[in-house]
Amino acid sequence: MYRHNISHILYPIACLLGLFIVYQAWFKPTYLPTPPPGQPNTVVEDSQEALPEPHHDGPTELEPKHTRSIDPSVVPETTHHELLETIRDEIEKGNVKTAETKLADLPAALADDNRTRPYVAVLWNNLGIQQEKSGGTAVSIKAFKKAASLDAKNPVVQLNLAHAYWELRDPAMTQDFLEKLVALAPNEPFPHLALADLFQERDQLGEAARHLDQAIARAGKDPAMRSYLRTVTDKVRGTEKSEARLTSRNSAHFTVKFDGEADQATWAAVLEILEEAYREIGQKFGHFPSKTIVVVLHAKSTFQSATGSPMWADGLFDPVLGRIQVPTQDALADRTWLTRVLRHEFVHALLYDQLGLAGSAIPTWLNEGLAMELSGDRWSDLDQVMKQELTLIPLPALEGPWGGLSADASTVAYLEANSAVHYLIDRFGMDRVQELLAHLKARQALSTAMQSQLSLSYEQFQSRWMDQLQEHGKKS
Repeated sequence: MYRHNISHILYPIACLLGLFIVYQAWFKPTYLPTPPPGQPNTVVEDSQEALPEPHHDGPTELEPKHTRSIDPSVVPETTHHELLETIRDEIEKGNVKTAETKLADLPAALADDNRTRPYVAVLWNNLGIQQEKSGGTAVSIKAFKKAASLDAKNPVVQLNLAHAYWELRDPAMTQDFLEKLVALAPNEPFPHLALADLFQERDQLGEAARHLDQAIARAGKDPAMRSYLRTVTDKVRGTEKSEARLTSRNSAHFTVKFDGEADQATWAAVLEILEEAYREIGQKFGHFPSKTIVVVLHAKSTFQSATGSPMWADGLFDPVLGRIQVPTQDALADRTWLTRVLRHEFVHALLYDQLGLAGSAIPTWLNEGLAMELSGDRWSDLDQVMKQELTLIPLPALEGPWGGLSADASTVAYLEANSAVHYLIDRFGMDRVQELLAHLKARQALSTAMQSQLSLSYEQFQSRWMDQLQEHGKKS
């Protein structure tokens, strides 16, 4: 029996086709334009190796084609020449703590001097690059902000800050900020990619598609990159067309789209269920969505064709467009079913909102287990399954997509996901789970995150959980 929920299948596929893969593979970092003559802002190009093909089972960690550091070799001739030279050397040696302290303690006159301010911006930028390599974007953004405040005209600096904002889903990445970036770096595709993402979140799909077209026009001749961008653009335009006839109703935190004639009675119930889930699950999880979530109600006859889902699907969350999609024909006749599906998909949307671009880094067993545990979506037949002799699947084998599992293995996978996450929360608490997710968001391996946050190896966690699961099965 397959679970009538296909998030575990569509999530990695959608992310693969989504903007994140395009961004990681080609736009971050990308070749940045050499600044105008007279500024010491030459981009350092340390590596020019060809990029590997994206891996289709999840997010790919790709080495940059070009670094985003700026050549700091020419130090301005001032009375502080030796100090600036020392900081430059500390950054190049990787002594980020020392360099940051010295930069923070620089005399204010250096930041006010037109001769030295651009160079100090270069040092902060290069410090941010070093911090990003060792600690991730959350650590480096402070340095990028400082660099950008010192030199608003340097496209390298401003693009680096934009990349950091986008990865962290920082609200400072506004339309105004991105439009200024377009003017500053008119040949770069990334600002248009980010604008498309921003317009998608606002449900302005026509504007999103327009900026995707702009990104394609600036993406060079790489056929794979252009193919990905066109796939996403087609998806956006197709969604805009299919939803044009739908009516929209808004609540405080959701926009529900529905057939104005067929679903008049359903949309109010959907909003009521979702707002309750927002309050209850958000409080339990310790995170509330940062943006309005769009929910599309489809007629049962058109659900599969509109979403590309199989016949047995009850609902899905599509992270490419940030939509929960469910068939609603006769939904009010089974409000229990409708509540279960909406709450389950809301948790997937909540996780995606919290993890941002790292959303595909969460293992499927943890993703589905959290959706079941937090939504209260416990299968009625799980207890019965637990009484049977089970061949458990190792958790590492359940980190990727589950689409290839047999019906029996799929049932066991959901059982294990629900049980493992229940044990995780019960044993360590939700605060520790949030810390674990934060480390996954920073692209830390699950085994490393577990060791640091749970003081257990991945193998030890699995062993203790399996012992408890099997003991519970004997008592049932």
